[in-house]
Amino acid sequence: MKLSSKALLALAISTITATAYAETQSQDFVPTTLAGTSAQSEAKGFIDGQSLGGTTRNWYSNEKFNRNTRITYFKDKGDLTKTSISRRYNWDQGTILNYTSGFTQGTVGVSTEVAAYNVIALIRDQKDIGGGSNRTLAHDRGDAVDQWSKLGLANVKFRVSNTTLTAGRQNFSSGIVDTIGNRALPSSFEGVSFNSEEFSNLSFQGGVFDRVSPRTEQSLSKFRSEYNSKGAAGVETDKVYTLGANYQPLKSLKTSFFAANVKDFWNQYYFGATHELGDSSVLGLTTGFNYYKTVDEGKKLMGDIDNDTYSLSLGLTHQAHSLTFSYQQVNGNEYFDYLHETNGIYLANSLTSDFNGPNEKSFQVAYGINMAEYGVPGLKFNIYTARGWGIDGTHYTGNRGVENKGYDGVQAQDGEHHYEYGVGASYALQSGPLKATTIRATYVAHRASEQQSDGNLNEFRLVTTIPFNIL
Repeated sequence: MKLSSKALLALAISTITATAYAETQSQDFVPTTLAGTSAQSEAKGFIDGQSLGGTTRNWYSNEKFNRNTRITYFKDKGDLTKTSISRRYNWDQGTILNYTSGFTQGTVGVSTEVAAYNVIALIRDQKDIGGGSNRTLAHDRGDAVDQWSKLGLANVKFRVSNTTLTAGRQNFSSGIVDTIGNRALPSSFEGVSFNSEEFSNLSFQGGVFDRVSPRTEQSLSKFRSEYNSKGAAGVETDKVYTLGANYQPLKSLKTSFFAANVKDFWNQYYFGATHELGDSSVLGLTTGFNYYKTVDEGKKLMGDIDNDTYSLSLGLTHQAHSLTFSYQQVNGNEYFDYLHETNGIYLANSLTSDFNGPNEKSFQVAYGINMAEYGVPGLKFNIYTARGWGIDGTHYTGNRGVENKGYDGVQAQDGEHHYEYGVGASYALQSGPLKATTIRATYVAHRASEQQSDGNLNEFRLVTTIPFNIL
């Protein structure tokens, strides 16, 4: 694995500068001991521990497609011919009403969670939302579904001490299978999982899932891969097994390891680590490392896969200011892939583009400022730029015939490159009846060479999320 000269320079400057300061952040070893308290022993009861609340989110997006990038819609509903357009608007109001009971008292506690999800489409014409069901649920001919609802969560939990077993539709978070919440509603998963926190600095998680509840769909779906959604249609799996652990060996170091078997797709392994050094009031350094290993398995429905992908980030923080350098590299002749409708990609350069083309290298520089240091708590700004190069799929031979295409098509990517930049601002209300309400505005531009898969676009998003409590 060879870093570019720019990456090496940035990493060297970051490391040398940060270590010039005293190590205020403790580097002490953290011994593994049994947890000091039992969550189940403090159970309040099914009724006394209940809560009812949720969020409502106003989600607006305005996309402008450039150069040879276009999307299509049915201009005439009685005609199968599609018309291409260069701009798309989506505006939805998504609301989650969540009821969670308390755990019953005793050795084994029982609890339940039910969440109703609802979306109202505020922009409905198929010419406006173009592409259908990508961000706004649409009918077959492209017009938006005016409003729709579903059970986003519906599960039963069993708890002994600090270990909880959850069965049903649920949220789950790990480096491979993770709920994604970047639309009006989040995704969720159908299955059985557990979370065990019996030790002070060591926890275990695992699960078996057979369906996903997508962000912009009413029904449950089988799992498919993110880059299969852009390629071979109909390649799905109905079993995902995952198991892993989170371990904090030092006060300054947190690690995570997870493995997953996606039946007849791949086996995937993830390792992540975050280390903190120094004092952010003077100068602090945060180092992040993420690594994925993916190999094909079973029927190999996505073709032959042998992929190693990693990212390394170094973030400098001085009071209100942060500056982060991130390098990422894909070692494999296919995309680094992950499960569609999940956030199972913890790589540093996963932005509007994932920067995960075959053999791709990428570098990002990001700057952020927290205005709390200047008397405006809750207000933050950020700006970043990222570039990807060396995309080469010409050596890909893993396609498996006509029906199961795998990543067939990447062979045309020979020396492809692209870049992305973005600016953002967010504000969280600090007090009053709307406390914790967040407003975030972002503007992103992406430009790519002809065969790079993400195309050319500019997008503006404005998202307002309001939490509420009833009980």
